[in-house]
Amino acid sequence: MHIPTLNRQQSRELDRRATDEFGVPSIVLMENAGRGLADALLDLDNRSCLIGSIVICCGRGNNAGDGFVLARHLDLRGLQVRVLVWGEPDQLKGDAATNFQIIARSGIPTEVFCDGHDATRLSNLLADAGWIIDGLLGTGAVGDPRPPLDAVIRQLNAHPAPILAIDLPSGLDCDTGHAAGATIIAMHTCTFVAQKPGFLTPGAERYTGQVHVLDIGAPRKLVDEMLASQ
Repeated sequence: MHIPTLNRQQSRELDRRATDEFGVPSIVLMENAGRGLADALLDLDNRSCLIGSIVICCGRGNNAGDGFVLARHLDLRGLQVRVLVWGEPDQLKGDAATNFQIIARSGIPTEVFCDGHDATRLSNLLADAGWIIDGLLGTGAVGDPRPPLDAVIRQLNAHPAPILAIDLPSGLDCDTGHAAGATIIAMHTCTFVAQKPGFLTPGAERYTGQVHVLDIGAPRKLVDEMLASQ
């Protein structure tokens, strides 16, 4: 059975065309992604996550922005949520920076780790986690995760809470399916628009877990055109 996919470059091109050619603001695409993640998580969990916090782990890219939107929508639904960020907030750019400012002003608990790995602090923040959300690295990441994210990934994997990956598990190459030495082992991966070719590589399922494809509001005409061009 043919499974439609979008590789790294095609995913970037779809976002660009949705904004430049169809007029969908990029921040709307991010909003749709984050809200879709909230819906998917609650469907998967059947709200049992109310017994623990949802810990959203973010880096500096658009995956982080999706995580910030997710945090806001979970908070709106009365769930206990905590955001952890690796990188200075002033290093965030564009839509991710905008959404970080929104959660900061909304009073959503946020912890900034800057560029270091504090295993004890992270362990304390994960102590009551019902779910861990991986928004550390996105489809644009190439090569092995660099410090401190390699150590962060290993510590997240060692925690008993299930992990949901945003778009792809951090450390897994979206095109080749190559898993770095430090790669998130997710129970579920919520990817956007279409699966990534690397997910179909034998062995990649160990890291992706069950894959769910979410739409982000890109026009169907554009999505059909991009998938038909493969």
